[in-house]
Amino acid sequence: MAEKGENKVCKLLKSLYGLKQASRQWFEKLSKALLQYGFVQGSSDSSLFIKRSESSFIAILVYVDDVLLASDSLIEIQLLKDFLHDKFTIKDLGELKYFLGLEVTRSKNGISICQRKYDLDILQDTEILAAKPAAFSMESNLKLTGTDSALYDEPSAYRRMIGRLLYLTITRPDLAY
Repeated sequence: MAEKGENKVCKLLKSLYGLKQASRQWFEKLSKALLQYGFVQGSSDSSLFIKRSESSFIAILVYVDDVLLASDSLIEIQLLKDFLHDKFTIKDLGELKYFLGLEVTRSKNGISICQRKYDLDILQDTEILAAKPAAFSMESNLKLTGTDSALYDEPSAYRRMIGRLLYLTITRPDLAY
């Protein structure tokens, strides 16, 4: 320990969970392992890794510490899981149901994605689910005027809601207009 008035600095040999650089160092470590396994990193999306062979195709999408696997070969998926398990502590959550607010369902016709739960969460948080529907909530020729009073008690909550709605427009462009 340092004496009174004496300053000492310790060098960390690895990243601490929660520090700004921790997620970057994790991504670099995972990327290195995937490249070693034979994956090619996407040029336009660095979080996408693809490995092709004559008999199979496997893709990995990484978002922070969540990893999605897609392949036409169950054997390749199992081999990759074994490889990752040897390198890292992993937890297989099974077939994908939710990812980043997207609800994913598979059928014999393909894969569909919706954001119903994300939509309902927004409506619940804004207390709109309890609102009574109206044919027209205001007169069609009403002229709106400005106000001098504060509009929102919590501007950060308003900004957060706008961010959530903008995220929703990624998969629902009809909401943007």
